[in-house]
Amino acid sequence: MKQTLKRILDTGNYPKNLNIVLLILRFLVGILMLTHGMGKLQTLFGGDPIQFHDPLGVGAAMSLALAVFAEVLCSILLIIGLGTRLAAIPLLFTMMVAAFVIHINDDFGRQELPMLYAAIYIVIATIGAGRYSLDYLLLKNNKK
Repeated sequence: MKQTLKRILDTGNYPKNLNIVLLILRFLVGILMLTHGMGKLQTLFGGDPIQFHDPLGVGAAMSLALAVFAEVLCSILLIIGLGTRLAAIPLLFTMMVAAFVIHINDDFGRQELPMLYAAIYIVIATIGAGRYSLDYLLLKNNKK
């Protein structure tokens, strides 16, 4: 169990400039996705009837809640670098659904942005948070 936690939190042994780039990437993509999620969060708790796509067949409200979970909570985790690799997975899944289910019949321009986000989340899930993250602090403190 401890080894699994170390692998998940592993931030890599990267040069300083790459750690800075990872911080900037996490911060920017997290903030940008958070802006998408905040609108959905307001819709979820706004009191009006929920009209949202149901691509998974779990109901519009649950689909919206899952999108809010990814776009708000996971974006915040990405920004602070906590559970970064795990947080990138729901975001990746949400963007893949947006690109290849919700916008499958739309022109490429509607698919392009979620595909770009998905590519960024693949990079983050693969490389990790970098040194400037809570993952790094937790792993460093766990080594002691």
